[in-house]
Amino acid sequence: MKLNKKVIESITVCGLCAMLTITAVTNSGRSEVKAEDKVLANTSLEHTGYNSYAGVAATLFDYEKSLTAENAVTVEKENVEMVAAAQDTQQEVQQQEAQPQLTQEQQEWQTKLMPNVEESLNVRAQADEQSDIVGKLYKGSVADIVENDGTWAHIKSGNVDGYVNVSYCVTGTDALSYAYDTCGEIATVNTDGLRVREAADTNSKVLAVADQGKTYQVDRAVQATDGWIAVVCDSQTGYIAADYATRSLNTRVGITIEEEQAQIAAQKEAERKAAEEKAAAEAAKAAKKNTSENTSSKKAETTQGEAVSAGADDLTLLAAIIECEAGGESYECQLAVGAAVINRVKSSSYPNSISGVIYQKGQFGPASSGKLARKLSGRISSSCYSAAQEAMSGVDNTGGCTSFNDHGSGISIGNMKFR
Repeated sequence: MKLNKKVIESITVCGLCAMLTITAVTNSGRSEVKAEDKVLANTSLEHTGYNSYAGVAATLFDYEKSLTAENAVTVEKENVEMVAAAQDTQQEVQQQEAQPQLTQEQQEWQTKLMPNVEESLNVRAQADEQSDIVGKLYKGSVADIVENDGTWAHIKSGNVDGYVNVSYCVTGTDALSYAYDTCGEIATVNTDGLRVREAADTNSKVLAVADQGKTYQVDRAVQATDGWIAVVCDSQTGYIAADYATRSLNTRVGITIEEEQAQIAAQKEAERKAAEEKAAAEAAKAAKKNTSENTSSKKAETTQGEAVSAGADDLTLLAAIIECEAGGESYECQLAVGAAVINRVKSSSYPNSISGVIYQKGQFGPASSGKLARKLSGRISSSCYSAAQEAMSGVDNTGGCTSFNDHGSGISIGNMKFR
């Protein structure tokens, strides 16, 4: 654009020079020039009879003067712009040098977010407080930011995909600092037989031996020696070789509403089972203190005899036969059935094992009918397990009975007779 302008200016100057030459040649053929014209040519261009040569020269001079001034302004303007650009560049460099350089970990966290809450933050289907809740970010959860408009952030964490209000969150480097302060670090062992030592020394005392997958809380209050990680082991500081463990933040991920409901249901079921087992244990304790029913001349007493050595399979087998014979009876009756089986094991008249007694031909109907097998593959109540455990430990509330049925004479315990 500047080159074209200069070309135009050159053409204009050449044209004026041509006009000047023509005028000069024309005037050279005139023999007389009026005095007043000479005066006017040297003083003013307004008179109609002035010398043509002088008028063209003046015009050319004025134009050249204007071009010189314009070029000077252009050059000055360009110089100012160049100086300003150089100053801006210098300021940008100084600002970049003044800003701290981010570590690789800090760079990775620039697109992450954590809820800054005491319990949990709702994740909604849309960027709206009235939108449906699709999940939650509990304290310590970290999420990836898909998009952030400054008010709402579209995030993904675990199986949760939705929107959170960023006023309740920390992001970027702040989120990383929050994670270290709130969640801490863990060290995950990636080999079998890793020794946890009392000091950062291969000759130090071994506190524990960990296998692959074992995690320890990193003791950040301790500055470990290079090549070692300080961890919390059995309430004291221990050291593991850094080459055989992976350090990471102890963060979690968000959960969907469906996942949360499943967790609540599982927790309730665990509480129910715990309550049931507690009730069974209390019933067993009460059975030890109370005297069993006795409608005959013989009174049954609960005694503590010698325990029978048996494995887990025998415990399940005994609990299953108790379930088959007295599943709907009181705990005392269930214990009595178990005691009768154990009394047979101790007797020389019967086989000397629980399985031998239960599967002895012609003795227990459920064993031959298939009922026992079905029960073993199904659910056995906790009270029957408790009764089996007590009977195997030597508790006997039958007074040494080895037989039982639902009729005839004998010690009455529940709806059954023991002899």
